Amino acid sequence: MLYFFKVRVDHADLTADELWDLWEKEADAAEGAIAAGKIKHVFKVSGQRRVIGFIDADSHDELDKIFMSTLPMAHVLEFEEITPVREYASFASDVRKRWS
Repeated sequence: MLYFFKVRVDHADLTADELWDLWEKEADAAEGAIAAGKIKHVFKVSGQRRVIGFIDADSHDELDKIFMSTLPMAHVLEFEEITPVREYASFASDVRKRWS
């Protein structure tokens, strides 16, 4: 399943150096997930400590495991939104078939 996510970094308890060291580890993990095909798209919101993107997870359980424990920044991430989505072309095909 494909999910849209919007996450904010809660950095209040980190020094600037701790934040950047942790974010560097997160960047490495994100690039690995992109290479593995798990993360389909990811964007850093300009001027904010927010990231938005699309992740492909096999189940809600897998998504929970990734977001709650696998990520280096898991303990400082506040997920503001997680929404299941589908490719528009698939939706358009269903519309043309009238969902049959």
